[in-house]
Parts: sequence; C-alpha cells; structure tokens
Amino acid sequence: MKLISFLGSVWAAVLIGLASFSANAAEIVIGQVAPFSGPLAPTGLSMRAGAQLYFDAVNASGGIHGAQIRLISKDDGYQTAETIRLARAMLKEERPVAFFGFVGTGNVEAILENGVLGEAGIPLIAVRTGAASLVQRNDPLLFMTRATYAAEVDKIVGQYATTGYSRFAILYQDDAFGRDVLVSAERAIKEAGGSLVATGSYAKNTTDVGAAVKTIAAAKPQAVIMIANTAASSEFLKQSREYGNFAQYVALSVTDAAQVVKRIGADKAAGLVLTQVVPNPDSPTIPLIKEVQNNFAKFKPQDVTVNHTLVEGYLGAKVLVEALRRAGPNPSRQKVREALETMKNYDAGEVFISFSANRHTGSRYVDITILNQAGKLLH
Repeated sequence: MKLISFLGSVWAAVLIGLASFSANAAEIVIGQVAPFSGPLAPTGLSMRAGAQLYFDAVNASGGIHGAQIRLISKDDGYQTAETIRLARAMLKEERPVAFFGFVGTGNVEAILENGVLGEAGIPLIAVRTGAASLVQRNDPLLFMTRATYAAEVDKIVGQYATTGYSRFAILYQDDAFGRDVLVSAERAIKEAGGSLVATGSYAKNTTDVGAAVKTIAAAKPQAVIMIANTAASSEFLKQSREYGNFAQYVALSVTDAAQVVKRIGADKAAGLVLTQVVPNPDSPTIPLIKEVQNNFAKFKPQDVTVNHTLVEGYLGAKVLVEALRRAGPNPSRQKVREALETMKNYDAGEVFISFSANRHTGSRYVDITILNQAGKLLH
C-alpha cells in the first residue's frame, strides 16, 4: 500500500509538472526580417526595440490567453534576396503565426511577388513603408500601420505651397521606394500649382549623393524633398549646404532626426523639416506616448532611445497583440488575419487604426516637425 501510495504521489507530481510545463511552454512566435546591419540598421533596431518593449509588457501581465509572445528577428542587411531567403527559412524552422516589422518598399514588394506570404497564408503587420504601389495592391495578407508616403508628400507640398513656395526639387533613392514616392510627389506638386525644377537620385544602400547635390543646387529650388533613408539624407543635407544651396530641406518619416544630428551635427541639421507618422515621443499628454515612456522606464531596453521609429514599432506591436487577443486561444494565421480586418477605429492611445477587407492601410496620422539649433525636434 505504501508503494502504491508513493507511486501515486510521484505520478501526481509528474502530472502537476507536465501541466506546469505546458502552461509555461505555451508561446506565440512572431517573425521579423529587417536590417540590423548596414545603413538602415538604426531603423531595424528601433522597430524591433519598440515591438519587444510592448511584448515584454504584455508577457509580464500574463501574455495573450496565457501564452507568451516570442519575437524572432533576422538581419537581411536591407538586401531583398536576403529578406526572401530568411523569411522562407523562418517559416520552415520557427513556424511563426505572423510576420512583423519588415523594412523597405522593394523588400516587401519582393516578399509579395515571390509568394512568400501567400504560400504560407501568413499575415505581415506593421511594415516600414507607405508606398502607393503596396497600398494599391491591398494584398489580403499585408497590413500597414502607418500613413502612406503619398499622405506625407501631400502634407509637405500643401504646407509649402500655401506659404508661397513654388519651385521644388526632389532627391530620391533609385529603387522601388524612391520611384514610387517620386510619382506621388510629382502629382502633388502639379496639383498645388508648383513646378518640379530638378530631381537627383542615389543608389540604394549607398550615400553616393554628390551628383544629385550639384544637379539640384544648379536649379535653385526653394524647397527640396528628400525621399531617402537617414544616411543618404544626412549626407545630402551636409554636402548641399557646404555647396551653398540653402533651400528648405524636407525629409519623409523614413529619415530619423536624432540620427541626422548624430551624423552631421546639430548646426548642419538645424532647420531640417521632417514628417512623422506617429506622435512626438516627448509628449506624455498623448496616452500612447505616456504608455511607451512608462514601459521604457520599467523594462529599461539597452542601447536604444525613445524615438519616432521605436514608437512606430511599439504601435505596430500593439495592433498585432490586439489581433491576437481577438483571434482567441491558440491563434492560427488565418484567425489573426481575420481579426485584423475587424478593427474599426481601434484606439491605441489617441492614435486610431482601422482596417477592413478592402482597406489594409490602417492609419492616416501625419505630423510635421523641424530640428532646432540644439538638435531637438519642434512640433
């Protein structure tokens, strides 16, 4: 009897242990392929840090229906072929329920055109692009949580046209991203009654802007719109001012203000105007930003600061987690996709996200900021 009792106790302990393991082992895997090296490394790192910050907060509060979220990130170096290869490898090896935070118009277009999402039936949320080409596709598996580049360009041109600016020039990255936004900018300038006096380009993954600097300076524009990443925008601004072109420079949200200041100094960066697709990270009166700041202080991420890109990653993660909640326990890829399409004016903290079957661009938020002499953003 004692032996039976002992064995019964052991079996009970094993069952309790197995139950505990099952609960603790339950997790939801999210996959990210983005640049963590090369010229866009700060973008990829900040997007990941923002997402991880929100996932940490959710996990600390018990997770989603008892499951912990695990973010797996791979570095594509902003190389399209690597984005495809790593995404396919991750699908095979890690089996994520959703993809998150891919960076680059051309990279995302390649993922779609090569059937990576469609073959796996996996949704991709919060990409770092607002290209019209992607918006118009309205792919059933792609969900964008930022305003479009066209909306950013419309805001820029509208702002300057109403104050008497009519002569515009454009620097653009010579790839799918740059050419896509160039079309939107040309349209916006024409509709505002302005003229495009010059364009200049540079090759993706470089800062070879010297030729563009000279071409654009020669046209004497009043304003220069930079459809460029942070490294190229910084180098173009520095060289243009050294060359004597003192036009008004305006960059899209893909250029990070703090990184521009770090690269070329506050004196050369002063006066640069930037559009933003999330609220000011220093505005605790906005519920989303107050939440970001509180969680940043609580979980203390290393080697990152609270910037607009981190907030964008945090917002995207928040939208994804809401979809996971709506998808219920043991969420499938299809359930997550369907849950995303149920979001109507989802309040992420006075930033509202809306999706539907016919609209996968969830946000219209665009703000305009300017760097002051101290290298700080003014709104």
